[in-house]
Amino acid sequence: MKKILDERLIVQNLQHIKIAFIVQTIGILCILGYEAYKGGVEGMIKNPLWIVFMLTSVIFGYLNLSVSVEHERKPKKPVRAFNISLIVVTIIAIAFATLTSITPNFNWGDGLLVGGIIVVCGIIPVTYVYRLRIKKEKDLEEDD
Repeated sequence: MKKILDERLIVQNLQHIKIAFIVQTIGILCILGYEAYKGGVEGMIKNPLWIVFMLTSVIFGYLNLSVSVEHERKPKKPVRAFNISLIVVTIIAIAFATLTSITPNFNWGDGLLVGGIIVVCGIIPVTYVYRLRIKKEKDLEEDD
């Protein structure tokens, strides 16, 4: 199979992939919706398509982060933005941990678990965007 060199055909091929991705996602959501209707949310989560849908969504989100960093109009200071993001993630985690721990039938251990999960899930994308911004900053310095 030969590599496609014509840019118009490359763009058309990417559009076809995009349409196939949309159709696939709609199909997965329909199947998961049927499972949720038939067996409730627990039945939907037990379906292996749930894992495929979640992994696809997370990977798609991370891939879009690199595009959004490249598309920023004004280059942001990576360290300052990283510190602000860490503070925001920490405040959100503390708030959720506190609210979870004061909820009936939950204790401080449950609150710390929820807060810890939020911290980990927040720090990973914040660190990824920080590294992308550092890389973009270095690339701009090399071009000058």
